[in-house]
Amino acid sequence: MKMLGNIIWFVFGGAIAALLWLILGVLLSITIIGLPFGMQCFKFAKLIVFPFGHDVKTNFDEHPIMNVIWMILFGWEMAIGYLTIAAVFAITIIGIPFALQWLKLTVLALIPFGAKIK
Repeated sequence: MKMLGNIIWFVFGGAIAALLWLILGVLLSITIIGLPFGMQCFKFAKLIVFPFGHDVKTNFDEHPIMNVIWMILFGWEMAIGYLTIAAVFAITIIGIPFALQWLKLTVLALIPFGAKIK
């Protein structure tokens, strides 16, 4: 199921989304101030390519100040967007596995600093 889910995810938007996250990560990494945020974008790109079979472990205490800055600037908007997409997918039985993957991205959108993808 993981392989089939990853293939469907990749074909229907995962590749494009990962490419956009990579481009944003490169742009943010150009400046010293944006470098930590660019590294988090690479983390998103890694997860969004093939999310099935991966798990997100958050650790807010590792970088609390950066997580708060991220939440204020980017996190809450992204989390609401990902949560909305998850709700749309969860309407149908076929979409529930994809909704669960969007929920993983929701968690990562709120607290990316210190999060580990396994």
